[in-house]
Amino acid sequence: MLISASRRTDIPAFYSEWFFNRLSEGYSLARNPMNPSQVSKIPLTPDVTDGIIFWTKNPTPMLSRLNELCNFEYAFQFTITPYDTDVEPHIPDKHKVIIPAFKQLSNLIGAERISWRYDPVFLSERYNFAYHIRAFTQLCAELQGYVRRVTISFMVVYRSITHNIAMLQAHNDRNEQMRLAAEFLKIAQSHGLELYACCDSDVLAIGISHASCIDGTVFGLNIPRDKNQRDGCNCSASADIGEYATCLHGCRYCYANHSDAAVAAKSAAHNVNSPLLTGVLRDGDTVKERNAISYRTSQSEL
Repeated sequence: MLISASRRTDIPAFYSEWFFNRLSEGYSLARNPMNPSQVSKIPLTPDVTDGIIFWTKNPTPMLSRLNELCNFEYAFQFTITPYDTDVEPHIPDKHKVIIPAFKQLSNLIGAERISWRYDPVFLSERYNFAYHIRAFTQLCAELQGYVRRVTISFMVVYRSITHNIAMLQAHNDRNEQMRLAAEFLKIAQSHGLELYACCDSDVLAIGISHASCIDGTVFGLNIPRDKNQRDGCNCSASADIGEYATCLHGCRYCYANHSDAAVAAKSAAHNVNSPLLTGVLRDGDTVKERNAISYRTSQSEL
C-alpha cells in the first residue's frame, strides 16, 4: 500500500518527530474525516508499505533524519509558490530557507524523487499574469537540475475558504488561465522540466501531462486509481495518515484548514507519542485494521 503523508497537513514541517515515532511503532491511527468516530489502523512497516509520499512546503525538520527511512521507498511533493506573507503568512523565507532546502533534499535523494508543485495558481491585481510569468521563470531557472517535473493547478474555491478567497481578491478568468498555462509549458520545457496539471481537462488539452500526485509508477508499481478522490484525479490509491485543520502554515487558499481557531486547538492537542496525530481515542471510537496488501509482494508472486 502507498502512504500519503499527507494531503491534509504538512507532516515534514510540523510533525516529523511524531512520524518517526510512528515508524518505530510500526503503525499509525487516522480518523475518517467524514465520520471521526471511525479510526483506521494503518501499518507502517517495510513489508506492506510500497512507498511513502510526503507533501510539504518545508522539509527542513526532517532532512537530518532521512537515514531512518532507509528501509522504505519514498518520494516528496514539494510546494514552492511565488506568494508573499499576505497569502502564506508562516512559511519561512523562500530564498533563504525553502529553495536551499529543496536543493539539499534533491542532493540527498535524487531529482527523480521530488515533484515540484507550483500550486495553487490564482490571479489577482497583485499576483497578475506578468507576475506569474516572472516568478515561474525565476523558479524554473533556480531549480533546474534539482527536479524533473513540475505540477500546476488553478485554485479551486471550496466553500469552506470562500472568506479567505475574498480577502485575496482572486479572480477566475478562464481565458487568462489558459494563456498562462500555455506560457508555463514553454517556460518549463525551456528549462528541461516536464509540466503536469492536476484535474483540469482544458489545460491537459494543450499538451500538458496529466498529473498523478500520488503515483505508484514512481515506485515501479501498477496501483489502481484512488476512487475516493475528485473526478479527474489520477492518483493511485493510498492511505492518508494526516488530519485536517492541523497545518500551521496558515495559507489563505488552503482547503485543509477552514479556521485558524480550529488549527490552534488541534495543534495544541498534538502528542508526539500518540498513534493519532492529535488527541486520543474516545469512547465510541471504532478502530479497524486497514487492509494492507503490498502491491510489490503480490506482483512478485505472479
